[in-house]
Amino acid sequence: MRILTSLLLISLLPCVPAVAQTAPVPTVKVDATRDPVDKSYRKMMQGVDRFERDHALAPQASLRFRLLPRQPGVDMQGVKLRIAGDTVSVPLPLSEDNSFAPVRNAQALREDAVLIANRKATTMSWRAQVITPGLPPGTRRLGDLRLECRAGMDSGLISNDPAIISWLSSMLYSTDKVCSEPDGNYLFFTDRPLLGVTLVHGERRLALPFKMLYAGGEQTPASLPYCDCQVLLDRTYYAPLWDKSWPDDTLLEFDYMDEVAP
Repeated sequence: MRILTSLLLISLLPCVPAVAQTAPVPTVKVDATRDPVDKSYRKMMQGVDRFERDHALAPQASLRFRLLPRQPGVDMQGVKLRIAGDTVSVPLPLSEDNSFAPVRNAQALREDAVLIANRKATTMSWRAQVITPGLPPGTRRLGDLRLECRAGMDSGLISNDPAIISWLSSMLYSTDKVCSEPDGNYLFFTDRPLLGVTLVHGERRLALPFKMLYAGGEQTPASLPYCDCQVLLDRTYYAPLWDKSWPDDTLLEFDYMDEVAP
């Protein structure tokens, strides 16, 4: 997906008209608190709306959003988050795992507010989180992941690519394509380094192949900075969201590297 996006981007560049030398250069005043790590509040609420529309995929689950580190050594303690508009400022309390519940605020929507964290760009990832309560430890439910992908995509919670690449990606990869087709490649994360993932439904079991672990094994030193898996590569996996032969109640069982006997 990223290779295709980059190639298409390169092909588009010659089509951008050159700016005449005589044209005045506009000056833009940038608020020092605004940063590419900011996320659109309107987009986040679009993800909330998607969650509510498709709640049948995970009827017992609630929606939260979670902040994850992108780079080694990032201090995730003491992160502060708020909704900020022209006149509105709403603190969003974070739980111990740096997740938060979405809050509806009509004024923030009117002002096209953003979510601002006290961390710099490229230091954190943002992810939707849909978890049915009461699941066995070390498991996720496939219907939860299907809904998580849809809410996350509609929220604009994708990798921090340069703005034009993100714009191009949004044209090429809609939520329905990413979350419903085999090459959608929406990344999920575990809390610990992965050894393997097994799908389980009744007596049926299937270990996910290596190509569905560690971001598909396709990241390079050049591409890794543009992936929100940058520091969590060994905790990433893809799920067969598109495969209807695995129902929503299918569980994904995780084997972790730190569970391997010495």
